[in-house]
Amino acid sequence: MTKYMDYMISSHPIRIFNPMVDASRQKVKSLSLVNAGHLPGRTMQRSQANFKNWAFVMVTGGSGYYQVHGGERQQVEAGSWFCLFPGAVFDYGPHAEGYWDEYYFTVSGSRVAEWLEHWLPNPGMVKRASFDDSLIHRMEMMFMLIDSGVPANLDRAALMLESFLYDLVSQPDRRDANNRERFVLKVIEDLSQSLHTAQEPAQMAARHHISVSTLRRIVHDYTGYPLNEFLHRLKVAEARNILLNTELTVKEIGEALGYKDTFYFSRVFKRITGLSPRSYRNRGGQ
Repeated sequence: MTKYMDYMISSHPIRIFNPMVDASRQKVKSLSLVNAGHLPGRTMQRSQANFKNWAFVMVTGGSGYYQVHGGERQQVEAGSWFCLFPGAVFDYGPHAEGYWDEYYFTVSGSRVAEWLEHWLPNPGMVKRASFDDSLIHRMEMMFMLIDSGVPANLDRAALMLESFLYDLVSQPDRRDANNRERFVLKVIEDLSQSLHTAQEPAQMAARHHISVSTLRRIVHDYTGYPLNEFLHRLKVAEARNILLNTELTVKEIGEALGYKDTFYFSRVFKRITGLSPRSYRNRGGQ
């Protein structure tokens, strides 16, 4: 590692990592780390810049811009990352009188072509990420491996970078999955809390701005039961609690749970529990 001051780049000490390793001793031939660095408080702007290798720039603080081949000037905020690559001209950097905190990794090798084909879309676009402490730690770990001077560690750093970039690309998918999961849980919770209100599936679906078919699919995928069966089981679970903790009659309990026909309610209860409501109460739930 080289640590030094360069006031043309930043008013803070910058770190540059240049591997001092015999490439012939590396076992991973399709991907190699050329260099890496950390530029805290970067102020330098680049204009009409060309690059021989691929580089990946992670901005963890500050803001600025990124422009490829004179195209749209894209905004760069803290939590952004972008690519620099051969065959294009770049203008990028912090806004005038501004700064950003930058981590970068430069690579060479045929493996990058595989990334582009399969999971690294739109390399000329600024992408968003959430650079929490764990991601910062992973970048620092790569720095340590690069700086060790051990060929195997440089291979490990290159593979770690591949995994790191893949995770960055996958973050939006994970956020979407988390949002879907929260929505599903909200729907299930709503159904669980609406047992004493007579509602048709269309009303339940409309409350969540989805179709009835989507509601049915959500319930089946989450619980393994069709919508009506899941509702029956929720109501029977509630009925069991009421039977053991109140003096309400079976008819009153069934009506409170939306069953107008007491005999139908009793049949549903027995099918699910193996006991009639009266037997269940008399046996104390045993």
